[in-house]
Amino acid sequence: MQFPESWLRSFCNPALDSDQLAELLTMAGLEVEEVRPVAPPFSRVVVAEILSAEPHPNADRLRVCRVDAGQGEPLQIVCGAPNARAGIRVPCALVGAVLPPGADGKPLEIRVGKLRGVESHGMLCSARELGLSDDHGGLLELAADAPVGRDLREALALDDRIFTLKLTPNLAHCLSVHGVAREVAALTGAPLHAPAIAPVEPRHGEVLPVRIDAPDLCGRFTGRVIRGIDPAARTPDWMVQRLARCGQRSISALVDISNYVMFELGRPSHIFDLDRIHGGLQVRWARAGETLELLNGQTVTLDETVGVIADERGVESLAGIMGGQATAVSDATRHVYVEAAFWWPHAIAGRARRFNFSTEAGHRFERGVDPSTTREHVERITQLILEICGGEPGPIDDHVVNLPQPQPVTLRVARAAKVIGMPLTQAQCAEPLRRLGLQVAEGDGVLTVTPPPYRFDLQIEEDLIEEVARVIGYDRLPDAPPLAPVLPRVRPEGRRSPFALRRQLAALGYQETINFSFVEERWERDYAGNDAPIRLLNPIASHLSVMRSSLIGSLLAVLRHNVDRRASRVRVFEIGRVFRRDPAVPDGDTTVAGIDQPLHVAGLAWGDAWPLQWGERARAVDFYDVKGDVEALLAPRVATFEPATHPALHPGRCARIVLDGRAIGVIGELHPRWRQAEGWTQAPVLFELDLEAVLPRPLPQAQPVGRHQPVQRDLAVVVREQVTHAELMAAIEAARQPWLRAAVLFDVFRPKTGSTPSGLSEGEKSLAVRLTLERDEATLTDAEIDAAVAAVLQSLQARLGARLRA
Repeated sequence: MQFPESWLRSFCNPALDSDQLAELLTMAGLEVEEVRPVAPPFSRVVVAEILSAEPHPNADRLRVCRVDAGQGEPLQIVCGAPNARAGIRVPCALVGAVLPPGADGKPLEIRVGKLRGVESHGMLCSARELGLSDDHGGLLELAADAPVGRDLREALALDDRIFTLKLTPNLAHCLSVHGVAREVAALTGAPLHAPAIAPVEPRHGEVLPVRIDAPDLCGRFTGRVIRGIDPAARTPDWMVQRLARCGQRSISALVDISNYVMFELGRPSHIFDLDRIHGGLQVRWARAGETLELLNGQTVTLDETVGVIADERGVESLAGIMGGQATAVSDATRHVYVEAAFWWPHAIAGRARRFNFSTEAGHRFERGVDPSTTREHVERITQLILEICGGEPGPIDDHVVNLPQPQPVTLRVARAAKVIGMPLTQAQCAEPLRRLGLQVAEGDGVLTVTPPPYRFDLQIEEDLIEEVARVIGYDRLPDAPPLAPVLPRVRPEGRRSPFALRRQLAALGYQETINFSFVEERWERDYAGNDAPIRLLNPIASHLSVMRSSLIGSLLAVLRHNVDRRASRVRVFEIGRVFRRDPAVPDGDTTVAGIDQPLHVAGLAWGDAWPLQWGERARAVDFYDVKGDVEALLAPRVATFEPATHPALHPGRCARIVLDGRAIGVIGELHPRWRQAEGWTQAPVLFELDLEAVLPRPLPQAQPVGRHQPVQRDLAVVVREQVTHAELMAAIEAARQPWLRAAVLFDVFRPKTGSTPSGLSEGEKSLAVRLTLERDEATLTDAEIDAAVAAVLQSLQARLGARLRA
């Protein structure tokens, strides 16, 4: 919300300068986001009247003007503005004036000059040249009664400042200049000057019939007929100026009056063209299928959850939000109906957003507007209409059907002192509340407050505590150090942080991505095999309706986003929570009953294995590339990879990752079904791990450097095709040779179909293993080496049915 400081000070003028006033409001919870001057600095610019404007003898687009600037003799000024003509009053920069910086960033100093051979003693100014607006279509035309020779800053009140407030939803009573002034008066003790609203004497007895059929929508409806107004009346300059400084452009006198009272008193209202209302008005909930063309030109389709004002022929207005075109005032309007109502906040909240727009009226009504002042505000609007547009008012017709009943709220003084963090007496709590205009009844250590009708936010004890703290001033609250001891929590050396894991994944070439925890239901069904996901009660978008139980869908969406933008190589990872049903989870401070929320780490690789380079031939990333990344992530611990199935992964290229005898995740290529559905020519490779299982990392153990030369022996054995690498290593380990330091598979041989005999039968393969043997205390002898190799070969034969390849 923004407003000019001068308007605020017309209601309450404390002995504070602008900066002090902004600080006061901010420390009271009304955050002042910006304070800016109405106009940039400039000097020696006065109100002037053009006495004559003759064509320039040497230029078709210039005029030679005689200007009365209040300096005695008229000045000769050459001007190129299309609207320069005799009789208008405009800003005139005298010789020596300094105007705001132009496009070059330098201030413009006005001197006597010649334009096409004609002397010019000054400059007639547009709004843009003075920094007042971006309008450069011509001279800034001033009011016909603007005093000639008067300094323009004084004539247009340009030394004013505009305050922009960033209000929280509970401060709806401050969505008007008078509401902010009421807060300033409470904070400073300066007197509050409310606008004088005298009842207007009716001149006729006409009343428009009104029926309220939905008391849960509208609690009070007040209106008045005004006949014989002048629709062509011009909005006064003072009103146009104040509206502009509130960010509202002038539209017409009637609309401007309605907007002015809204900014002044916080009451949105509506003015109907009386002749375009058929019969009376009916306040009700809309019927399914009804349509309404709004003032913004948008046609909306309504349902039973939206409130409307209708006449005998159909809907005329969207209740509390925006009027309709059918009854809008225009230049032909002669008779009007002025309406001010109380709309229940819950009946207005969220309705405008359904139609993809927002309004000042809806913003206020959905937070709560004072239901007790509708008559006074209709009187204020009537007063301004008669003053500006003329007309004959009728009597006020006031329908009161369902008003909110104030509910007393109790404040415990001891509780307030504990929450605010400073000692407070009962009097120190009661005095700020009374300054805010609240009714306070005192008991023994207890205050009972009855909220006024304009305070919809005072409902619980904490609301009153906040009010006490606001009036005291947040800057005056004591700085109290914590009483509890603060002890550092040192992470064990054998456990790394998630940030260290992020850095390691980044070093492996992956980029981190952060995604929503709520996803499409299809992802859960297709990629996680979850037919009963956890549903959201209020999703931010219709398709993001469930909580994810796997990170795979999120990473595939990131891949889709990048591929659509022609990315040729994608490597991404995410560390985030997943959400699964688990009846064993209790309810607690950090848990929700029945919902397990573990952290997972997942990664995806797609495209070329390496960026384009000369040293390696281009090839697509495969299962083993990502498997190597997972092994590096888990090192020095060694995981095993067992064939598995997963809804999102290729049935023959998917493995379960087992660490210390426990399955901690999966790895594999995307299932061909989902790859084809996305139209990817290459399958992405993914992994997903339980983060808690990845974070432990054993400390390195120092070992003495061997003093004797290690010995290596190669062993080639023939085994069945079904034998896996893990089974081979397990059989070698089972030989239990104390001098065996390492065993590495370095070759796999399968005979080609139709090739020459190789000693292998159909369904067999050859595995070549290099054994490294070493003894610390002495060099191994040939007999010891041969015995160790024989033991390994015997274990392979016994466990795998292997035979030594000839």
